[in-house]
Amino acid sequence: MHLRIRYVNTGTVKESGEKHKGSLEIPNLSEENEVDDTEINISKKKGEGDVLKDLMRTEGTTKVREALREYLKALKTEFTLGMILPTKAALGQELAAERTVSGNTVQDSVSPESLDIVGVKIPTVKILMREIFNSPAAELYSIFTTKELVQKFSKCPAVIEAEKGGKLQMFDGCVSGEYAELVPGQRIVLKWRCGNWPDEHYATVALNFKGMAAQTELQLECKGVPASNEDSTRQCWKKQYFEEIRILLQQSKDNME
Repeated sequence: MHLRIRYVNTGTVKESGEKHKGSLEIPNLSEENEVDDTEINISKKKGEGDVLKDLMRTEGTTKVREALREYLKALKTEFTLGMILPTKAALGQELAAERTVSGNTVQDSVSPESLDIVGVKIPTVKILMREIFNSPAAELYSIFTTKELVQKFSKCPAVIEAEKGGKLQMFDGCVSGEYAELVPGQRIVLKWRCGNWPDEHYATVALNFKGMAAQTELQLECKGVPASNEDSTRQCWKKQYFEEIRILLQQSKDNME
């Protein structure tokens, strides 16, 4: 977390009666770091006021760290109480970045968004991915909804209750959720989370299967991913899901031949 705070001195320096403006910059605020290790940079506009600047660097820094310590303590308390709950995305400009990569990946993009949350707000992102599989849509769909097939590509015991409201648990509990919508061979919607996310925080994952002769384009939309977990979530889908499913499909093809 990066904070920038402006301050104004309304007192006097050398009895001049002038006001002095400056800023506090905190580039590495995190609940994972000790507050005493948090970097606090002090700057001011040109002119007199070096005494004020020195005061902010000493006593001011101590006061700021005390306030940050209380803030992070309160933030952890809110997490513990499970107050990070997704609702509607905040209105505002949505930025999107798309990129094309080699192999079977057609498109990969992300759009930042913000969640309105009771008590605490966390930044989230929406991840969009498209993958081509050498498999009919019905076969690919079954890999996400059949316990035996899920266990084959995930290489772990799994809980797969492929019905609306049915539970989902994979990768030794590292991924969990439930099925919210199922349209055989066409669409799956999941309430989905990784185990290291804030308690009770879920993303909404939509998987759309677009059949193309002997191939299928799988379109993934994952909304509500904590921004700090964007890369790990993307890698989870790419490495633990898609690449392993391709290996499973190839093995099935080889066995048939």
